[in-house]
Amino acid sequence: MEKPSHLNQKGEAHMVDISKKEETKRKAKAEGFVTVKKSTIETITEGNLDKGDLFGSARIAGIMAAKKTSDLIPLCHILSISSISIDITIIKNNIHISCEVTNKGQTGVEMEALTAVSVSCLTIYDMIKGIDREATISQIKLTNKSGGKSGEWSRNEN
Repeated sequence: MEKPSHLNQKGEAHMVDISKKEETKRKAKAEGFVTVKKSTIETITEGNLDKGDLFGSARIAGIMAAKKTSDLIPLCHILSISSISIDITIIKNNIHISCEVTNKGQTGVEMEALTAVSVSCLTIYDMIKGIDREATISQIKLTNKSGGKSGEWSRNEN
């Protein structure tokens, strides 16, 4: 069994030394959902949400969060991010958030993509809680990653 990379010889948590890792182009994709009432979808699509531009606010919040991931997750490295894209769509009574983060570096951007989706979902909840406290955030997950020693990985949903 391979030794966990975030533990030192004493079994204590530490930040992994990535200085010997090869710099490669890396990409990670993540997604999540906010399930809401039908009336909430109607309010959003009609542009009648009191707090303003839901999608714009959630997108900016997600981008900001991805850039701050190392401040939020204790053992994450500070990364130079090349791009962050966040798409938000409505599918029936679900608001679907997807994010893609890229960089060229010595460690991946999976946590940045997951953090972006999480904070986008939380922002959506914050903006709609006045009309839909029962909204539910769910299924936040990594869907794809590429680059680095482990190469390409995609979630198998079968």
